[in-house]
Amino acid sequence: MIGVMLGEAWHAMGANRMRTFLTMLGMVIGVGAVILMMAIGQGVQYSVNQSIASMGSNLFLVVSGSTTSGGVRMGGGAAPTLTLSDAEAIAELPNIAAAAPVASGTAQVINGPNNWSTGISGVTPDYLEVANWELADGYWMADSDVRSATRVAVLGNTVAQNLFGDENPVGKTIRIKQSPFIVIGVLAPKGQALDGRDQDDTVLVPVRTAQRQLLGQQFQNAVRHIMVQAVSAEAMPQAERDMNDLLRQRHRIRAGADDDFTVRNMTAMANTAAETAKLMSLLLGAIASISLVVGGVGIMNIMLVSVTERTREIGIRMAIGARKRDILTQFLLEAISISIAGCTIGVALGVGGALLVNHLTQTPIVITFASIALGFAVATAVGVFFGYYPAHQAARLRPIEALRYQ
Repeated sequence: MIGVMLGEAWHAMGANRMRTFLTMLGMVIGVGAVILMMAIGQGVQYSVNQSIASMGSNLFLVVSGSTTSGGVRMGGGAAPTLTLSDAEAIAELPNIAAAAPVASGTAQVINGPNNWSTGISGVTPDYLEVANWELADGYWMADSDVRSATRVAVLGNTVAQNLFGDENPVGKTIRIKQSPFIVIGVLAPKGQALDGRDQDDTVLVPVRTAQRQLLGQQFQNAVRHIMVQAVSAEAMPQAERDMNDLLRQRHRIRAGADDDFTVRNMTAMANTAAETAKLMSLLLGAIASISLVVGGVGIMNIMLVSVTERTREIGIRMAIGARKRDILTQFLLEAISISIAGCTIGVALGVGGALLVNHLTQTPIVITFASIALGFAVATAVGVFFGYYPAHQAARLRPIEALRYQ
């Protein structure tokens, strides 16, 4: 019975192809827009989640404080208030898993005819674990490299590609500020940070090597910031309080005076960014869904016109035994068929549009089966919701009046 009604529904749709196409057009645009916006929104959310995962877990960033010169307050990190011994003291706190001091700057790195300006970071062996980074090739620096200020370097993927191309850089010699360094390892690709910075555009060297030979610091023991990892997410509030108390005590800061350092909870900042990305994804989907409602209104209008045009047909059906529910089902199936047909075309356009956006702009996209299934479910619901009233109006017609209708 349903199969026969579906056949009649497709026949009725085919009888006026242009009107059927224009009716479906609203659904096509609506579903296509929803698929496209959800793909872009989920792509951004995926990109943010990847950046968060690359940062490491339970992470703090302790930044050296500001300074005032000639009445002008400089930004955070301008004053060398943090030292290697501060990092060692922080690492001894009960709720801290590891602390990795970082002394950073920029320099030109040279390999034969190739050169590249990049960030230079002086680090300790704990850095790899705290930053949640892995080696793609070679080996990592040891404590002895830090103590002896050895001239060894570990390259980020971007630097390795620009200096060596497809050649393996491990064991080769590069020059940093005219000083020779042996490349002992290459970091695994990590991608962009939340601020858009290329995390792979870096060279890591032992922190004492950076302090003494590359960065030209006035205070040889100073570091720009300290990356700190708490033992667990639950321990982070207490760990933050302990770090603040410890550093105020070590820096002899009087009660009521401002800190000469800043402790940033990177996990909280990352979670905020993730929630923002999720909200944006939902907002894009909601905005695109408005066009589905417009498409549904179009279906209802055309179905009301169809009921009016086919009033005599409805009267004949009822006269030969069709029940009200048969008429209701017939017109409801026609509305759902138009909706699903438009949804199918819309899904194809939405997926194609998302792939085109990715190809032209390199914007990350995520197309999931759930979003496509949701599109079909919503299209069916729209067909039922906006098709029920015209179908109900058709079912309410009295056979005698319908047969008299001109």
